[in-house]
Amino acid sequence: MAETDIPRTKRYDVAAPRWGDKMRTLGYYDGYLGFLSAPPRYAGPNKRVVDVGAGTASFAEAWVALHGPPSELILLEPSPVMLERGTEALNKRGVNPQAVQSLLGETDLEPSDVVLAAHVIEHCADPLTALRQMRDLLVPGGQLRLVVSKPHWCNAIIWLQWRHRTFQKDEILALMDKAGFDVDQVYAFPSGPPSRTSRGIVATRRG
Repeated sequence: MAETDIPRTKRYDVAAPRWGDKMRTLGYYDGYLGFLSAPPRYAGPNKRVVDVGAGTASFAEAWVALHGPPSELILLEPSPVMLERGTEALNKRGVNPQAVQSLLGETDLEPSDVVLAAHVIEHCADPLTALRQMRDLLVPGGQLRLVVSKPHWCNAIIWLQWRHRTFQKDEILALMDKAGFDVDQVYAFPSGPPSRTSRGIVATRRG
């Protein structure tokens, strides 16, 4: 979702009312719960978390369900309708996030302890630049929880609508290294569409 294609952002606006339900129906919310269940390097209510390309905040919502509300939760998303839906979902959990309508790299944010990013770099003009921008959103030693698309015929179908990239395992690991991350874990989603379309990466920003 973090790219400069304005018509695409408008398409996210149109998709937003059904997006959250669709994520749950296809098993992505449950998949995110499994991926995020490992204890974070930075935990507790006094930590800052930013969800990049937040959409309707399913990733952030899963984080809150597992780890509780952080002291500050920021949703970074170019679609105003997605942001509205994401804020509403988190409000129902008693969380009042800061909604920032912007593309990745086009706003100044204080470094956070945790960056969440689900299916973002696939839509960026330069994935390496996007990863470096995520690194810059982290304090030294901060943690990135990244979900990326991997090659599978299911993603070929999704590509027809969104024209996104997919990444082989070795390719994404090389990009992470070049962007200044140490990879702590490569996560395989165990079932459903996430197991076919997605790969999880837990990584730490090098000092």
